[in-house]
Amino acid sequence: MTTNWYEGPLAAFDTETTGVDVEQDRIVSAALVVQDAAGARPRVTRWLVNPGIPVPEGATAVHGLTDEHLQRNGRWPSPVMEELGRALAEQSAAGRPRVVMNAPFDLTILDRELRRHRASTLGRYLERTSLCVLDPRVLDKHLDRYRKGRRTLADLCAHYEVELEGAHDAAADATAALEVVRAVGRRFASRLERLSPAELHTLQAVWHAAQARGLQAWFARQGTPELVDPAWPLRPELRKAA
Repeated sequence: MTTNWYEGPLAAFDTETTGVDVEQDRIVSAALVVQDAAGARPRVTRWLVNPGIPVPEGATAVHGLTDEHLQRNGRWPSPVMEELGRALAEQSAAGRPRVVMNAPFDLTILDRELRRHRASTLGRYLERTSLCVLDPRVLDKHLDRYRKGRRTLADLCAHYEVELEGAHDAAADATAALEVVRAVGRRFASRLERLSPAELHTLQAVWHAAQARGLQAWFARQGTPELVDPAWPLRPELRKAA
């Protein structure tokens, strides 16, 4: 009997950062959680980074990581970004889909950090493999599109009855996102079980673009100038003015 993808091997990735601007903010911690099957003991790898810039009080209030703690215990960004790029490439080579909640944020900020500190890109680390991402936010929003309310990780955990201990810790968030994806798979099995993770990756790019257009239209009706990027799972590099 073939195991459905949502019961099989998955690897979840999450970051904590100095803020929400992928072009300017920095990674202060990251985690990779690998689980070979539903219910199996996960293998957790954590990274702590001294970002080289001050951590705003607002960011510390979210994840609890202070300048002092990061300067004392964090590593320099360059070797950490190298390890993160290699770790994601290894999961691709092993055929494990990556679970990344709000993938355009975490993957894009990692890409920008690789450009900043390694003169490289995330694409270069993954050029010999195929990037296969499962984003619980995109999946849930498409499969249960008319449900009211927000869709943060905490909201999704509450909706799918997934335990979230220590929110805004990278390892805790990655573990919770992984379990949410499994729960989404089970709840919508009749719509998902015939699709491979690779097929879902392609579909999520389409679904996210449609979701972005809908959100952009809503902002326009509200008179809000905010722009919504339709790119998924990685935003293209901003072209600098000449």
